[in-house]
Amino acid sequence: MFVTTVSIYVKEEYLQEFIAASLENHRCSVQEPGNLRFDILQSNENPTRFTFYEAYESKESALAHKETPHYAIWRDTVADWMEKPREGVAHTALAPLEKSQWR
Repeated sequence: MFVTTVSIYVKEEYLQEFIAASLENHRCSVQEPGNLRFDILQSNENPTRFTFYEAYESKESALAHKETPHYAIWRDTVADWMEKPREGVAHTALAPLEKSQWR
């Protein structure tokens, strides 16, 4: 299993637009082959800070996500709304290992 956490800081004036665009990206991403989770988390302490938790069956599935039309639309739409470039950290999931336990 291949997991990426992405930290995103959004300019306050674009907060609602960012949320709407990200929820649309989520709706499409969870339908991708190989997607196990695509969670969007908003900080309680700083509502302009987000963490995306993206889990895929393989690194190839995660890379395929970056080639989808909905990802390109999201990426281009939100680019100017970020305080700083988003930061992604790749992880290897140690547990759970069974695909059936991810849903």
